[in-house]
Amino acid sequence: MMSKALNARDYLPHQTPMILVDRVIAVDDESVHCQVSTAPDGVLAPFLNAQGELPAWFGVEIMAQTVGVWSGWHARRAGAQKIQPGMLLGGRNWRATTAAFPAAITLDIRLRLLMRDDRMGSFEGDIRYNDRLLASGRLTTYQPNEHELQQLMSQGKQP
Repeated sequence: MMSKALNARDYLPHQTPMILVDRVIAVDDESVHCQVSTAPDGVLAPFLNAQGELPAWFGVEIMAQTVGVWSGWHARRAGAQKIQPGMLLGGRNWRATTAAFPAAITLDIRLRLLMRDDRMGSFEGDIRYNDRLLASGRLTTYQPNEHELQQLMSQGKQP
């Protein structure tokens, strides 16, 4: 288990401004805990509304990137030099308790692995501020292999 806070960008294949989580608080075989701030100078700044709030629908991608941190952390631990992108296949029972996450707070994102089969996984978790539930749901993810990634990339380049 990882014990000190690390930068989430070290475990994601994304580039700024598409990194939506800041810190990795804890990772182990079956769970991950990350944080991100809705501060006006944070990574979410480009996506905040005029009141400094983050539309709650960003929560799905924040949770997906937290799963990405889990996957990237395990890949690094196994010796991978390059973090491969994963895919969010879907979400179930995703609910937000508010239309927007409040301004200038730190969101806690926690997910736990429910099932993993080869390169597919199911994670359940939530986003909280202090102990207040802001969003929750279950995500299904897929980790494509190099060949599948190349196929996806070449399809995007065809006229």
